[in-house]
Amino acid sequence: MDRLKILVVDDESRMRKLVRDFLVKSNFEVLEAGDGEEALDIFYKDKDIALIILDVMMPKMDGWQVCREIRVNSQVPIIMLTARGDERDELQGFQLGVDEYISKPFSPKILVARVEAILRRTNQLGQDEALTCGGITVDKTAHRVIIDGKDVDLSYKEFELLTYFMENKGIALSREKILNNVWNYDYFGDARTIDTHVKKLRSKLGEEGNLIKTIWGMGYKMDETAE
Repeated sequence: MDRLKILVVDDESRMRKLVRDFLVKSNFEVLEAGDGEEALDIFYKDKDIALIILDVMMPKMDGWQVCREIRVNSQVPIIMLTARGDERDELQGFQLGVDEYISKPFSPKILVARVEAILRRTNQLGQDEALTCGGITVDKTAHRVIIDGKDVDLSYKEFELLTYFMENKGIALSREKILNNVWNYDYFGDARTIDTHVKKLRSKLGEEGNLIKTIWGMGYKMDETAE
């Protein structure tokens, strides 16, 4: 299988090298751009880009402008990088169709994990249809959840929520991200609905429900490592 191409856009060469090195180790091909105009030139010339990692603050054309331009023509997954931690920036990013929003400084390993999770969700990264974590197996094709050889009866939304957790194993997920990805952008209810569904999901998973860890003040993480 050919390596998937990732376009890394950042005006800091050291940041591009850091991200590139970790992506290459994970068997991705990396293209680089130092500003927004160069990024668009590369994007329009190369039709095989699987995902874009895009810095917000850049000369000539910032990340928001690049994102708007790309979204006119393409739904290629975009991860925004920024030195800001402003909630308004994050909201703007999601409204523009950004798939993930990561604040600097960040862990390169977590960035790669998020890249892989997005590519799995968009069916670009080869994967088994069965997802596993601890004693839980999720068979996406058959729409089944199996624990210790027995089927677990979940509602549709509980199944979607568990699948999202499994696809992002080891990654801390905010309630807003969970809402955006499981309930989609047309949901206008309270983010606390996540807590209600997680409580029901944990109960149905029995002892394996402990794999869904609470990140206080933020959201949740699926993790089979001991605390």
